[in-house]
Amino acid sequence: MIWGAVYGDIIGSYYEVHCTKDYSFTFQSESAFTDDSVMTAAVCAAITANPAPITTFGIKKRAREYAAQYKRFYSLFPNAGYGQMFSKWAGSPEPYIQRSRANGGAMRVAPIGYAYRDLEQVMLQVKASCYYTHHTREAVNSAKAVAAAVWLARNGKSKDDIKKFIENSFHLKLSTPLDKIRADYKFDSRASYSVPPAINAFLQSDDYESAVRLAVSLGGDADTMACIAGGIAEAFYGEIPRHIAEFCALRLDKTIKDAVNSFCRKFETEHDLSTHPS
Repeated sequence: MIWGAVYGDIIGSYYEVHCTKDYSFTFQSESAFTDDSVMTAAVCAAITANPAPITTFGIKKRAREYAAQYKRFYSLFPNAGYGQMFSKWAGSPEPYIQRSRANGGAMRVAPIGYAYRDLEQVMLQVKASCYYTHHTREAVNSAKAVAAAVWLARNGKSKDDIKKFIENSFHLKLSTPLDKIRADYKFDSRASYSVPPAINAFLQSDDYESAVRLAVSLGGDADTMACIAGGIAEAFYGEIPRHIAEFCALRLDKTIKDAVNSFCRKFETEHDLSTHPS
């Protein structure tokens, strides 16, 4: 759990700059974790520190807890590839509302889909997690779609069920085959442009690795899209190939490993933590 998102980020990191349309791309030794993994770990830390459910009235208070972890992890890894808007926000003395429409809110929400028993609570937590950094309808809607997909996947729903729910609840178009959009697809981190194809990469996959490969081979925001697809794919398939886990574990910082492992130990239910090297 959660490693699927982190490992997708690492595998896709090289191809964020060196975009590829080749599904059979090779794993690159230069690959490294980016802001996607750092912020996913920050969400893990926020939930581990305070897993209590909230109500609508508790969103702002909870949002400050998420924001504090974003700032803390940013200070630990200030060169992990953040956007300029986020870096300015994270380096400020106090959190303020930033109205980003980018996919940063969606890339980090996989832990929320694991930590809470009911979907309504997942949606409230996502809103709180986006409150300060991605305070726009577009960004929040996309983040909710990703967290919902993770929650539905880990609760045994079929791909058809997940697709219908996402399309009906969040009005994202998920019916276009990836082969039809790959040729003209380009890098763009806007949530409404990059999140639907990332979810689609999972929907059109056969296993964890194919989900990540489909996301990366679109030639877009590869690390973030693979992070999203990988997070949902692990929740659905329940496992990550050993060669991927070993490749990625060597490229992780201990602080990120510790944050994710602590989260996994607290919320582990079905997946075997021992399949992911520590």
